[in-house]
Amino acid sequence: MATKSTEKKQTTFEKLSAINVNKYVEKKNGLTYLSWAFAWSETKKVCPDATYEIIKDEQGNPYVYDEALGFMCETNVTINGETLSMWLPVMDSKNQAMKKVPYSYQTRYGEKQVAAATSFDINKTLMRCLVKNLAMFGMGIYIYAGEDMPTTTSEPQPTTKKEVSSKTPSKPKLDVSDEKWSAMANFCKENKSLGFKKLCDKVGTKYTLSAAAKNEIKNLIK
Repeated sequence: MATKSTEKKQTTFEKLSAINVNKYVEKKNGLTYLSWAFAWSETKKVCPDATYEIIKDEQGNPYVYDEALGFMCETNVTINGETLSMWLPVMDSKNQAMKKVPYSYQTRYGEKQVAAATSFDINKTLMRCLVKNLAMFGMGIYIYAGEDMPTTTSEPQPTTKKEVSSKTPSKPKLDVSDEKWSAMANFCKENKSLGFKKLCDKVGTKYTLSAAAKNEIKNLIK
């Protein structure tokens, strides 16, 4: 008599979030980026049915534009019948929203002049948005969470009552001088809408934040 397999089938998220893409990342201006080409190719290897769509406005432009807020790009990714959306503003080298005309803003070193956004900036943002969209399915999502390695899906080993009571959980301390800080800074900027307290609580589930790290988070989300 045939017996049913008790092995649990992995979800799309479990498969993609377990992939280590560290060798494909690049660091720029203190932020960590995953190349769209590698993100897409690694996704297709595991999920060959994956497709993506660039969202366009009524005029066929691959963005929406607001005079006050700047450009916003959006993509859709569909895997195994599930579609998720993601959006990303077109930003300059200092993560300031770009405009249709040249503009300037104040820095600690004085006024910064920036040229108007071009089709190159739009295209670059679209591909970054695609990578972020793929992260919603698990591909490289640990980069946005400030982790160095993907999470594993192995089952936890059982422990005895004595072992549980004798262990004191400890979390690594996170400071602005640590190697992990650049990825965490990127995560905070991407999720600054959460606000200072929620960001600290979220990061605090994995790390103990130093006073300098908390102050820097405040500066990042201003």
